[in-house]
Amino acid sequence: MTKTNRSALLALALTLGASPAWAQEAPSCQTLRMADVGWVDNGAINGLTMAVAEGLGYETKVTTLSLPIILISLQKKDIDVFLDYWSPASDPLFQPAAANNSVTLLPEPNLTGAKFTLAVPSYLATDGLKDMSDIARYKDQLKGKIYGIESGAGGNQLIRTMIDENRYGLGDFQLVESSETAMRLQVARAIRKQEPIVFLGWAPHPMNLQFDMTYLSGADDLWGPGGGAAKVHTVMANDYQTRCPNAAKLVSNMKFDIPMESHMMERIMAKEPAVQVAKQWIAKNPQWLDTWLEGVTTFDGQDGKAAVIKHLKL
Repeated sequence: MTKTNRSALLALALTLGASPAWAQEAPSCQTLRMADVGWVDNGAINGLTMAVAEGLGYETKVTTLSLPIILISLQKKDIDVFLDYWSPASDPLFQPAAANNSVTLLPEPNLTGAKFTLAVPSYLATDGLKDMSDIARYKDQLKGKIYGIESGAGGNQLIRTMIDENRYGLGDFQLVESSETAMRLQVARAIRKQEPIVFLGWAPHPMNLQFDMTYLSGADDLWGPGGGAAKVHTVMANDYQTRCPNAAKLVSNMKFDIPMESHMMERIMAKEPAVQVAKQWIAKNPQWLDTWLEGVTTFDGQDGKAAVIKHLKL
């Protein structure tokens, strides 16, 4: 090998050594396609994920769909990820799909300590409606109605099961399906008038701060032990971890807690954009980036944490 050739090879080696370690993902992976079921908590955790992903050089696309359509979209790979599968409420919808590998359910929840079951204003609990078995005695005052959220939601399905199976004498009750927002307005109206109402409640959610409310005991086999204790999971399209490993690693790292979500949800409900709220929350709590960005690079293979810090101007 001539001196000229050796010099050329050395120059090439130095050039390659200085080049970034490009992420091994297809161009199609640069758009992170996320589902949103329309719940405020979903908006909060999507906002956090979007803020971080965009700092890594990804684009994000959020599509609002009902839970059954989210599942179908994941199976068809029209959506990459859904961060808001509540268990056990939505187990009947997602568990069969996870079992037959038509979607990927991440084994560790992204949120623990959640709660999801029926609730009443506390003045109604003081009057005696404290357990699922008490509801039927208040049928006339309740006008035979239990207020849920949007059609297809797991909580609605559990209410429907109680009605269809005449559990606790609820066979003649009617499930009122509406949006989360409409349900909360109905509860607020009832509380202003000190009227009885039974509704679907959960935490994290600012409703726990806005309303003096009591969760009902009972039906732990449906709602989860401990009076509706719940966990929230992430679901992915079944090939996403191999198709887009860096983006999938980011999504699998996204973990949350109750105070974080409740704080953000209150502002989102006040009509502040979710991504803006997320960026401001991260600016005050940058330590979470260590968890979210472990083993994650930018889309083009650069230092992930440095890029996000620069993007968010931290």
